[in-house]
Amino acid sequence: MSVHPLRAANSIEQAKIQLAAAHRLAVFHQLEEGIDNHFTVTVPGRDDQFLILPFGLHWSEARASDMIVFDEAGNTLQGKGVVETSAQCIHAPIHRISGARVVLHTHQTWAVALNMLQDNRLLPASQTASFYDGFIAYDDHYTGVADTLQEGERLAGVLCASDGQDPRQKHTVFMKNHGVLVTGNTIAQAYRRLYRLERVCRAQVLALSTGRPLSVLSDEVVKKVQTPHPDDRHSRDERDRLFFEAMMRVLDREMPGYAD
Repeated sequence: MSVHPLRAANSIEQAKIQLAAAHRLAVFHQLEEGIDNHFTVTVPGRDDQFLILPFGLHWSEARASDMIVFDEAGNTLQGKGVVETSAQCIHAPIHRISGARVVLHTHQTWAVALNMLQDNRLLPASQTASFYDGFIAYDDHYTGVADTLQEGERLAGVLCASDGQDPRQKHTVFMKNHGVLVTGNTIAQAYRRLYRLERVCRAQVLALSTGRPLSVLSDEVVKKVQTPHPDDRHSRDERDRLFFEAMMRVLDREMPGYAD
């Protein structure tokens, strides 16, 4: 069984392996729509070039060697294939404006279900949901399929906007009538955010389906959940890494070949 530890030196080869793994994991966790939606990561050492799976490949067959490098103009700089238009228009401006290294956008089922509701706010009604409280930006105005860079700039504005009261940088966008977008400093961090987001959206939709009121946690409890404990043996970054490494080992058993 091959092992691809995230402790390895940061390189374009390692980024390609992790990005391919993230695509296959999205299939494994039922977060994908076949060849649609898009995951991107900036090329290590640059902020104006991005790695992506070329359009037309199913996410279950993603391999490190398939990944192409593109720029904001949509040019393929390395590899074979092209970037899908909406991926270029959404992701490149968000990378540029927000500074995020990783941008993941999906139409995953339970998050979309919540975003189809008039009131689509994710509530801190569970421990895991509490981690998202204050870190979600809401785009309440679906404008159609993204086909210009201006749409990505608009979404970046939603992500980076400050309400004047909460200075925390948002890392997730709820796209009304559309889907979700998650950012991160590493592929491990961003993917774990995406994975856990689907689970808390599913829990909230299922709880709402009972017709009974949700028991929302107090601000005090939410703050306690979000604050790392000084005696915790594992940092948040380490938890992200350990999760992703564990899931890559699952892929090595269940969907091998992503590192090729």
